[in-house]
Amino acid sequence: MKTFKKISIVILFVAALMGGAQVQAQTLRDAEYHSMGRISPNGTVRDANYQSMGFFDKNGNVLDKANRVVGKVKNLQIYNPEGDRIGYINTDGTVCNGESLVLGKIEKNGKVLDSEKNVIGYAQGISFEWIACYFFFDFFK
Repeated sequence: MKTFKKISIVILFVAALMGGAQVQAQTLRDAEYHSMGRISPNGTVRDANYQSMGFFDKNGNVLDKANRVVGKVKNLQIYNPEGDRIGYINTDGTVCNGESLVLGKIEKNGKVLDSEKNVIGYAQGISFEWIACYFFFDFFK
């Protein structure tokens, strides 16, 4: 009976550890793979020194560090504060501006390319909309 009780405690302990696992912030990297900052699962954007640069709220608003709306993301569309569409993302990861000119591409493996297919960065595990706002639309510069 003691063995069963010990095994039960170990199983409960492991289950608690697994259930308590949290999603980690994802690092944004430049072409040389140096850290540029992070985006947390809650939408907070930080620079390489962990200083807040702004955030994405649950309504799709993009806010700067002074809590001013600098844009909006919705259904792979990127908007300016006035509500004008300034860009979009195709289902293949191609990022275009409001005039449908290709700005670059976000690959499924997290590689971010410019319009000339040069690597400009890396970002895995982050919404394509968030990656586009950071790398192509300069909401956090």
